[in-house]
Amino acid sequence: MKKNENSYKKSGVNISLANKLVKHISKLSNKDVKKTKGSPKKDIIGGFGSLFDISNLKIKDPVIVSCTDGVGTKIDLANKYKKFDTIGIDLVAMCVNDLIVQGAKPLFFLDYIAVGKLDLKKAKKILKGIFKGCKISECKLIGGETAEMPDIYAKDKFDLAGFSVGIVSKKKILEKKNVKKGDIILAIPSNGIHSNGYSLVRSILKKNKISNKLKKEILKPTKIYSKEVLKLIDRNLISAAAHITGGGLIENLLRSVPKNFTLNIDLSKIKIIKIFKWLKSKNISNQEMMRTFNCGVGFCLIVPKKNVFKIKKFFPHNFIPYEIGYISKNNKKVNLLNQLKW
Repeated sequence: MKKNENSYKKSGVNISLANKLVKHISKLSNKDVKKTKGSPKKDIIGGFGSLFDISNLKIKDPVIVSCTDGVGTKIDLANKYKKFDTIGIDLVAMCVNDLIVQGAKPLFFLDYIAVGKLDLKKAKKILKGIFKGCKISECKLIGGETAEMPDIYAKDKFDLAGFSVGIVSKKKILEKKNVKKGDIILAIPSNGIHSNGYSLVRSILKKNKISNKLKKEILKPTKIYSKEVLKLIDRNLISAAAHITGGGLIENLLRSVPKNFTLNIDLSKIKIIKIFKWLKSKNISNQEMMRTFNCGVGFCLIVPKKNVFKIKKFFPHNFIPYEIGYISKNNKKVNLLNQLKW
């Protein structure tokens, strides 16, 4: 190449480096989670499309469910604190936890990584987290895209998006119409902030010095609930579910309840974890906390009262569901029985 000759590499895009990343992903993919009954075709990473064989899945009246999400400005803190190996778990969790709300078993996952300049070491760490999230979810990373976009993203900046697909039998779909008067609302604990509210978290961090312990807490990856919840769905133990993300507990629960039914919620029963108490101490109102953060509840189940005891047996000690309310029939959407106890 002549000294002054223009090239794609000189403009900021390194195709050779991207190809090395594709080879790395392909190697990891072949070692990935144990195959499910439906499985991806071999050696598909790097192709134009990804294939997944569902012909031998024994599901009557199968319905495909799809979700897409990102991890928001938590990425900025991952960059700031140079912690890249868990943000991929967040990405998978945000998608997979949405899939199981409708009763779907995750089958496969695709990712989109956009960068200003491709850093192979950083990208490999991000992918390590994505593969770990897929392993926890028992799904497979079967494809994706890495886009190097100089001038669109600053040199060290990046963004992530995830796409997950699952499958559910038509009779197993979790829908609003399943909810009945007298059903119990169960809260499954979160393990931290998960992946919502980070614009407010970042704003607070700009004004406060924090310890390494708190940094670790802030970047703790989102809990994936698929293993436990899918067991409950298989046994027909739940009526509906809600993934508690942006908008908080109330807004997300309302998405899973029919009109003319009321959420009766005792906020005083919520087991608030330490990180939220720390955030609350930074002059945030109760209402803002409830609308921005999960406050210790990562996922909710709406279940017949007779199933409550059975359901609790499927969860590890730190994530046992507990009652925070019940469903009644009324035109009032929400009835708050008590306020949060800080």
